[in-house]
Amino acid sequence: MMGRALLTVGWLATVGFVAAGVNGYWVEGRQGLGDHQLLGLASAVLLLFSHSWIMFYLIGTGKQVKDAVAEHGIDPHAIEETKSFKSRSYPPLMLAIALAMATFILGGGVDTGVLPGWIHHGLFWAALVAQLRALLIEQRVLSENERLLGRIRRELA
Repeated sequence: MMGRALLTVGWLATVGFVAAGVNGYWVEGRQGLGDHQLLGLASAVLLLFSHSWIMFYLIGTGKQVKDAVAEHGIDPHAIEETKSFKSRSYPPLMLAIALAMATFILGGGVDTGVLPGWIHHGLFWAALVAQLRALLIEQRVLSENERLLGRIRRELA
């Protein structure tokens, strides 16, 4: 349940990220730039929040599985499954986080005239692709994690 809530926040943040991008392409001169910056900041923070908390959630549920294996003699393969979830999801999550941060931060460089706009545009598209990929992987991993936790609950009952 918690995983689904965090995933929902990630999808909402992605919608905000797209809205910030669309708004950025509509901005002419400095007029409307504040809305673009605010949308960019809010969506970047939500992206960071959702991905970071999904990582913490996988760490926490992995610990629960490890404890259940140690205390109740459940199949130790369950621990390997939780490690697989983390190894499959963490690299794309970290890439999405890094690109979202770079897009927002270097957008400030474009605003001040230090960097050319194409850098910010390119980072936006790369971040969007990485974000969508991360969300799809998170969706798969969180679904598998939920099934594993359900199976363990049934074994313990």
